Amino acid sequence: MADLNFDLVIIGSGPGGYTGAIRAAQLGLKTAVVEKDSTLGGTCLNVGCIPSKALLESSEHYVQAQHEFAEHGIKLTKVELDLKQMLLRKEKIVKSLTEGIKYLFGKNKITSFEGTGSLKSTTEVEVKSSSGEIQVLKTKYIMLATGSIPIELPFAKFDGKKIITSTEALSLKEVPKKLLVIGGGVIGLELGSVWQRLGSEVTVIEATSKLCGPMDAQLTKQLQRILAKQGIEFLLDTKVQNVELSGGIVKVKYETLDK
Repeated sequence: MADLNFDLVIIGSGPGGYTGAIRAAQLGLKTAVVEKDSTLGGTCLNVGCIPSKALLESSEHYVQAQHEFAEHGIKLTKVELDLKQMLLRKEKIVKSLTEGIKYLFGKNKITSFEGTGSLKSTTEVEVKSSSGEIQVLKTKYIMLATGSIPIELPFAKFDGKKIITSTEALSLKEVPKKLLVIGGGVIGLELGSVWQRLGSEVTVIEATSKLCGPMDAQLTKQLQRILAKQGIEFLLDTKVQNVELSGGIVKVKYETLDK
């Protein structure tokens, strides 16, 4: 029977969890990490920062090849988008980094458990696998590094096809003709700019008067100018009232808020 006694159990293997685990192991703590997904790295490495940055870079190269290379004396007769290859490159980068974390876990003798972790007591973590198997880890210390998930609006339930989260937006099989982004935060702007560069008509609806929440106002104004120049349309001080899916078309009702 496997030893289920640890000095530290961390729930979540994202940037907070895996870096904490590696450092704790280096300091001599017997460490375990609980992760609900099949790969380590959390949202950031699997469906967040890393894949989005990979697509941002690829889409930037696509625009440069279309509009900027000629200025440098590089003439291309035709530029074609190979979306499948672009997505394969993204997946290759993600796999390389998640496998790197797996290697570091092995090197530092960190034990990983695949399943959903929950607190049974101040010294016990229950791990439930996807098959329903339950294990209880005993520990001196518990670290919570559970990360974040997309928020589902009550009138816009995710269906993974037409009404999607950032996760599905990272792996669309074709460039959407039109893309509406609800929320002017970092993730929405990143993915909106990716698909705009690849040919989609992108509109961003934001309920407040500025983008990126608490980010510096002067910087967000400059960011908005840059993205608007690229072709993204912005509707600020605008609140979505309802989202209706009919006949494969999404209709969004919104209202302009009084300033």
